[in-house]
Amino acid sequence: MKLANLDGRATVVTDAGGVDVAAASGGRFGPDVQALYDDWDTFSAFAADLGIAGAVPIDEAKLGSPAPAPRQVFAIGLNYRAHAEESGMELPTIPATFTKFPACLTGPFADVELSGSTVDWEVELVAVIGARADRVAQADGWAHIAGLTIGQDLSDRTVQFAAGSQFSLGKSYRGFGPMGPWLVTADSVGDPDDLALGCAIDGEKMQAARTSDLIFSVPRLVAELSAVLPLLPGDVIFTGTPSGVGVMRQPPRFLQPGETLESWIEGIGTIRNRLVEGPGT
Repeated sequence: MKLANLDGRATVVTDAGGVDVAAASGGRFGPDVQALYDDWDTFSAFAADLGIAGAVPIDEAKLGSPAPAPRQVFAIGLNYRAHAEESGMELPTIPATFTKFPACLTGPFADVELSGSTVDWEVELVAVIGARADRVAQADGWAHIAGLTIGQDLSDRTVQFAAGSQFSLGKSYRGFGPMGPWLVTADSVGDPDDLALGCAIDGEKMQAARTSDLIFSVPRLVAELSAVLPLLPGDVIFTGTPSGVGVMRQPPRFLQPGETLESWIEGIGTIRNRLVEGPGT
């Protein structure tokens, strides 16, 4: 099942187009996509039997984040073995966790304003929580995931490294968390623990990897994070980025106004964001 945020309305994506959830359910479910995560099992059962009546073409320009207003956003640093190697750092024994503030989240095809001259790309698999997780065992981790989507953990490296090694501010400028194009349930992506992902700038490939290189898998992250605090329905986990980021290149390479950043994950789709000048560029 694919769930989209189409022009601010929860929409199930079918081969025939998008089916408006509120209309198809006769008001049983409202138009707010974020609210569906609070009753995810009931909604999933409804969506499983949903037909294509009322399906309309999907205009990608009208797609928003499939989790636009989470209560908590977790982001994981240094979570791919190859990325740890390119960074010259030892593999972590617990997830290096920070947050992207929710107001930075944006849609999968939105323009993103650059905060300065050292903004970097980080393609990531993003997991959205579908059932409250509190002290959950790793073996039960996937049962608490509503689905998966694509994210970019865009990062102002100057602010990130100047702020006392506290990453969150430099990763939370307006638009620095594009997500989408929709949420895909784990049973619809093949092997959810081994998905190809990557990104390109104006067609030039920058990152290419598989999620099997993750140090902490999605269910392991659910276990590790929920051991510390409850994960709430609709919460978002940016699971980390593979090797190939700009700051590690020789010489370093950063995003420029006018460029287009395209990111993809196998079984989910593609997002595309044009970079535009901001006050600091």
